[in-house]
Amino acid sequence: MPKPFPKEFREDVIRVYRDSDASMAQVAKDFGISPSCLKRWLTIDERNSSRQTTSTGPGSESDALREANKRIKLLEQENEVLRRAAAYLSQAHLPKMMYPLVRELAEDGIPVTVTCRVLKIARQPYYRWLRCPITEAELTAAYRANALFDAHRDDPEFGYRFLVDEAREAGEPMAERTAWRICSELGWWSAFGKKRGKNGKKPGPPVHDDLCAVVDDNGRVRHEFAAARPNELWLADITEHWTGEGKLYVCAIKDVYSNRIVGYSIDSRMKSRLAVAALSHAVARRGDVAGCVLHTDRGSQFRSRKFVHAINRHDMVGSMGRVGAAGDNAAMESFFSLLQKNVLNRRTWNTREELRIAIVRWIERTYHRRRRQAALGRLTPVEYELIMTPPATQAA
Repeated sequence: MPKPFPKEFREDVIRVYRDSDASMAQVAKDFGISPSCLKRWLTIDERNSSRQTTSTGPGSESDALREANKRIKLLEQENEVLRRAAAYLSQAHLPKMMYPLVRELAEDGIPVTVTCRVLKIARQPYYRWLRCPITEAELTAAYRANALFDAHRDDPEFGYRFLVDEAREAGEPMAERTAWRICSELGWWSAFGKKRGKNGKKPGPPVHDDLCAVVDDNGRVRHEFAAARPNELWLADITEHWTGEGKLYVCAIKDVYSNRIVGYSIDSRMKSRLAVAALSHAVARRGDVAGCVLHTDRGSQFRSRKFVHAINRHDMVGSMGRVGAAGDNAAMESFFSLLQKNVLNRRTWNTREELRIAIVRWIERTYHRRRRQAALGRLTPVEYELIMTPPATQAA
């Protein structure tokens, strides 16, 4: 009995069908399912949606109902303000000034009055800031930083004490402590000084050995990504992209045998569950994966306890590359490069849902079934598996 498709995959297919003008047969063909299967999924989804919605009687709304709707809309706006404020303040690299957040919320349709009332800030200072966002102090700091940068670029061996003298001669006097703070924040150190790390954190230890590394005759380490059959070697990685609502993260798993993306997961947060969901998606679509090697980088999501337990639960073998070596997972990086050029960088994405549908449509419709690859003999990944996979393996 075939295994059911993952819930995330079914929901993506339904979104693509409803957001496109293509027929049901065309969408079913693009995703490799039958039209009757897609029709059954749509029926079940409409039935579930009808249970959650409440019917309203004919006629105009009463005054009480209109007031209730206004109150609900106001509460939703206040909740959105609190949610966006919490996300904004949690970003350590941004200044803790609330006025940019008020402007962003106003552009999204939330009145300035509501935002200022929830955040307990006055409106008059906000409007003054809106007329002149850059203060005199910020402008002075920018000129000082520019003078220090020019001096550092001309003489990289100078420390901040010498840079102060050069900046003073350029017409931007400042205290040594101010110069030290600016240089420290921007990482402008003397060429002879000790190199500082970005955050003082070191990558965690690998939880798996590197099974794809090969040492050549010159003692250099290189990686070989080759597989003689499906489900022999998988690669996994995570990429991110900005939208109008924030970042969207994609974790994808590729089978080296046919370059097919056997599993993926898309979420607004880069937690360990993102990698676990992608692995579960891949296992649900491929069936028996015992003994398959899953090669990843040394990201915290792939070193998490949940992900390691998921690998062991499916009797798979983990493999990890080195720190800061993109070539250790080059085959997966090449797929994300294609995704970046063909989808992510094509235009500006306003919502996460909009970008999610575009990613799913490109993977399932274009990359899997229309984009021929020279490494596969000018075949698509789906065609390559159908033609090159032995019948016994397909029956299994």
